Amino acid sequence: MELIMTTMEDFTTEKKKYEQAKKKAKNIRAFYFNLMCYCIVIPILIFVNLAYEPEFQWFWFSMLGWGTGLLAHGMEAFQVNPFFPKRWEEQKLKQFIEEERQKQNKFNQQ
Repeated sequence: MELIMTTMEDFTTEKKKYEQAKKKAKNIRAFYFNLMCYCIVIPILIFVNLAYEPEFQWFWFSMLGWGTGLLAHGMEAFQVNPFFPKRWEEQKLKQFIEEERQKQNKFNQQ
């Protein structure tokens, strides 16, 4: 019976890992599609702007706005976070777990 439970747990764990990997791959593919569209559309906007209204360069607004969103999308897709690195997150988790243990110990001592 224990062997069956272990096998079921392994299967569930593997399924979760597969689903996470599938989600990550889908997110990266979506980022590359977004990047490809950016690389096609922005030059068209630049051409249209400079050909028909060269005195006001409005393409910068589109380029910077979409570029900012693209940067955020890439950071999320590749799990890059320069503001809160993985090490910081792990330290905070340990801190919160330790605080909860201390609260539980105080409660148990009363």
